[in-house]
Amino acid sequence: MEIRIATDEDWPSIYPFYSAIMAEGRTYAFPEGQSLDGAKPWWMEQPPGRTVVAVVDGGIVGSAKMGPNKPGRGSHIGTGSFLVDPAHQGKGIGRRLGEYVIEWSREQGFRGIQFNAVVEVNEPAVHLWKSLGFEVVGTAPLAFDHPDAGLVGQHMMFRPL
Repeated sequence: MEIRIATDEDWPSIYPFYSAIMAEGRTYAFPEGQSLDGAKPWWMEQPPGRTVVAVVDGGIVGSAKMGPNKPGRGSHIGTGSFLVDPAHQGKGIGRRLGEYVIEWSREQGFRGIQFNAVVEVNEPAVHLWKSLGFEVVGTAPLAFDHPDAGLVGQHMMFRPL
């Protein structure tokens, strides 16, 4: 698996699984029904952030975006968001993307990484982030309207660097 910086030419390959994941409504509170052009700014980060893709056998199977969690006095803490094509989940792609984001954030001089909204019933994600050294530092109850579980909490997770 190769992880490399995403280009504008990669977006049409990312969009189908971005769109499918957003339509499922289980992990992100992004707008639904976004077009190819409308969704692009929601995922393709501009500097100082970065978007990367995971490539297997020449095909894009996942993506992550990363950068400062907040501007100004919050810019010493990084953040990240992750997508793995549903057809390729369970193969370690999310872990590799997570490791990439941790290393990149360390190289950029961030003091920690904060995930602002991990859906508490997204057990694979919660398990993965805990295994990579993140801990739940708080949960906003009823903050996410999950299509199966109803109103559930969103974890804030943190990892010092």
